Order: sequence, then structure tokens, then C-alpha cells
Amino acid sequence: MRRRSMLLAAGAAALSAPFGSRAFAAAPGGGPLLDHDTPVDLDGGEYVDLSDRVGALAPLTAGTIVVTFRTTSHNEAMTLLSASDPTEPSSNITLNLSGGALQFSAREKGAVLVNVMTRTRYDDGLLHTVAVTVDSSGTRLHAGGRTVFETARHAFFADVSELSALALGRNVDSDHPGGEWFCTGTVERAAVWDRVLGEAELVAQSPRPDLADLGTISTVLNSDTPATWVVTGDSITHGALHTNGWRSYPEHWTERVRWELGKPKNRDFVIDSGVSGATSAELIAMFGERVTAFSPRVVSITIGTNDIATSGLGPEVYRPISSRSSARCGRCPARRFRCSSRPTRSIRPSGPAGWDFRGTRR
Repeated sequence: MRRRSMLLAAGAAALSAPFGSRAFAAAPGGGPLLDHDTPVDLDGGEYVDLSDRVGALAPLTAGTIVVTFRTTSHNEAMTLLSASDPTEPSSNITLNLSGGALQFSAREKGAVLVNVMTRTRYDDGLLHTVAVTVDSSGTRLHAGGRTVFETARHAFFADVSELSALALGRNVDSDHPGGEWFCTGTVERAAVWDRVLGEAELVAQSPRPDLADLGTISTVLNSDTPATWVVTGDSITHGALHTNGWRSYPEHWTERVRWELGKPKNRDFVIDSGVSGATSAELIAMFGERVTAFSPRVVSITIGTNDIATSGLGPEVYRPISSRSSARCGRCPARRFRCSSRPTRSIRPSGPAGWDFRGTRR
């Protein structure tokens, strides 16, 4: 199992909607002041100078920045869009990746006005559309059209004086006149509005929008508030036999959340209540003990393998049982998501044919 590729972006690849065309929808209520929609490939030393447009952005006290990109490296710091005063060592407003995480910061002559960063990462080589929206209520970071982080602190272009440089792919200041934080990858588009775009508008600006649930899960991962995750199901979740002594995916998830994401996420709890041999009907019967007793923030359910093996139980029986599990989750304060097993080989080629779970989940 390629553990890191599976867990790096909290399942972003698996949960994202299919990639569509590269057409970007026009946002109602006024178009962008800046819209660079010519894709550019950056090699870690190149950049696109947009300084002739910085004057239009400098007065903004609120608005939206949207960037669509894909990375081709794992540089520690990669600028997506940055405006700065190149005569000062630390006067800039920058949207960038830091260790793969999305970061937005504003500094005025060395004073940090705002500096926020996600724990979720976006340097996986996939196409991502990220955004920052700022107004008097605070700062919000978005990915795939969905909010993934928010804070009450706020600063925008007008809060940084003497802005005269603007670029895709680098930041420039008096200590680094040749530039710093160069990007390696492709920037498909960068746009700036003088207003905050709503979620529907941000989704429309994303050629590959994320599911709403992914945004919610990313928000939990990026929050400092401790959360309880319940992972339940059958032997695939239990991980007692078929892993042959290797770690199960709930154990990988535990390490991802409680260790790799750092403090204070080590105060989160990941509870594996999977039971080998369980069917969906048994899960419903024991739902209180296996799920709601833990007051989870997020519930992951992988169930159905043993239903397939049960004689006389087909999709027409499984579907209402599956719906009941969702309804039960809805009664507790948790975000739920259901997972389907994806076998890579047949271990029982002569056994009964399975049925398509996807149709029962729609």
C-alpha cells in the first residue's frame, strides 16, 4: 500500500469530482480585476511579472484571490501569487504553498498582519483550485470551491503600503531582489476580485471542484478543536486477519491525524469499531454501541462485503439498510461518509458474482 499517496491530502483524489473542461464560469456581480488565464509552466526559477496590474489591486480592503495550479515538485516554499514592496525586506501579501500546505500571509514592514496555513496539502501533482477570501469578518481559505480554514484575523492588499511588484511564481523584496519562494509546476490561472465570492461562485471557478464533504473533513483536519473520528465496518476496517499482521487503514489514519499533522491534532481520537464478519444489518442493530456512544465528529462506514456473501441478499435489500445507517449518523453531530472497497485482484474467482455498490449509494 502506498500509504503517503493515499493519505497526503486526506483522500482528495478519491473524493474529488471528475476533471472537466478548462472553461471558467463568469462570476455574477462583477468580474475579476485581474485574470491571468494563460497557463504557464514554471521550473523553479521562472516567474510571470504582473507588476503593471498591481495598481488595480493595491486599494483593495476585501476580495478574493483564486489560483488553479498543479505542482511538479515538493519545494518547501512555492509562491502562487505575491504582491510586495521590493524596497522593503518584509512587506508583502502572498498566497503560497509551504511544505505543500496552503498559506496566506500579509506583512507590513516586518509586522505580521495575518499568517494562516492549512494542514491539508496540495503538492501532489493533481490539479487544484485554491482561493482566499477576505473581508471585515475574517479570512477563509478554500480548495476546490470548499472552505477548508477560517480565522477572524484579516488583511488584504490595502493593508500593505507601497505595493509595486506583483508576480506569479515568486516573491521579491529588498533582501531577495532576484526573487524567492519560486514555484515549480503549472499555474493554469490566477484571478483577483474586489469582492468575496460565495461558495457556489468558487465552485464555478474550479475546473475540478471538490465534494462538499471533503471541504468539511478538511476543515476538521485544519481546526485546532479536538475531534473524534469513528471508523466502523467489517473485517476490512477491523484489520485483524486479512492484513496479515500489517497495519489497517484506521491505523494509518491514526498516525496521519495524531502524529503527522502535529500538535494540537494529537488530541484527536480515532476509534476503530469495525467487527470482522459484520453485515450492514448488524451494524444498524449495534449502531449505538459502535458509533453514537463515542459522539464522533466524523464517521467513516465501510460495510457490505459480507452482505454480498449472504445468500438471498441483493442490492434491493442492501439499499434501504445502507440508507438507514446514513439516517442514524444524521442523528448525531457527525459528518458521515461511506466507503466502497476497491479490490485489486480476485481472491475467489469461482465465487458468486458481486454487485455494484455504487448504484446503492446514489
